[in-house]
Amino acid sequence: MFCKRFLTMVDEKNGKVQFIEVCSSVGPAEWDAVNRRRTGGVIKSVKLKSTMLITDAEIGESELRLGPVSQQLGAMGISSIKIEGDEVRSTWYGMAGASVGVGACMPACPDVLRTEYPDDFKMGGGHTAHVDIITPKLVRVIIGIDDTDTKEKGATWVAGLKLGTQCPIGKFIEHKIVQLNPDAPNKTTNCCGTAVSFAVKESEIPALIEFAVDFIRKESYSEDAIMTVFQGLEIPKPLADFGWDCKSILFRPEDAVKVAEENGVQIISLNGGKKGVIGAVAAIGCFDMGEKAAGVPQDFE
Repeated sequence: MFCKRFLTMVDEKNGKVQFIEVCSSVGPAEWDAVNRRRTGGVIKSVKLKSTMLITDAEIGESELRLGPVSQQLGAMGISSIKIEGDEVRSTWYGMAGASVGVGACMPACPDVLRTEYPDDFKMGGGHTAHVDIITPKLVRVIIGIDDTDTKEKGATWVAGLKLGTQCPIGKFIEHKIVQLNPDAPNKTTNCCGTAVSFAVKESEIPALIEFAVDFIRKESYSEDAIMTVFQGLEIPKPLADFGWDCKSILFRPEDAVKVAEENGVQIISLNGGKKGVIGAVAAIGCFDMGEKAAGVPQDFE
């Protein structure tokens, strides 16, 4: 059908789940986004990036505002999310055309393990349908890097994007170029860090980190290259604040190390240096800021 990706990332510590879906057309994705926001249930927010639909939800159960589309009601939503071992069970409701989305489109995606239907299931026309979609339990891992280049050659954002597109472990989700303080004395030219995110099984995390270390080390031209690793769906506020401040304040490497230690960020020196630690930590801090990650504060005044 039309659903090309359906990934379920879980952050059990914070009780959060994030669905990453990719549709073959932007129209259905836009319609789903608007209706999921109206319908609510366990859904907390929905973001749309072209045909990529990012749905943030919470583990548990909640009543839906389901009905024929109106200002108060939506025709698609999630009433329940349960973690069952290495699987996630999400209960989706859809009315009329949306019943085809939950009953046929999403279940046909290769990322879905299986779909369980009630005995009285009907879809299309004026029917309301619900199904349980079971998917692998994945976690989000963000890898930040900085100072892989020199004034003569290389570009950190290129190394990061190559890592994302060539890594055979997990599913590559997003790549971000993070603008840092343009007045930094040790920059090459533009002073940007970068970060990439993956959806992986928890058991795959060590292999992902090992692959990334070897890959970025080979792609680096600088002795100061640093890689950082963060797991979870929620960037801690102190980490995000540090990332934003790195766009206008000149920090010391030890400042970045302290923030990393206090907020669950692993720091890996790839070639023995440490100058890249500020940008590599800040890249994770800014990861969920959208366009703000790519700019400096003056761009958004």
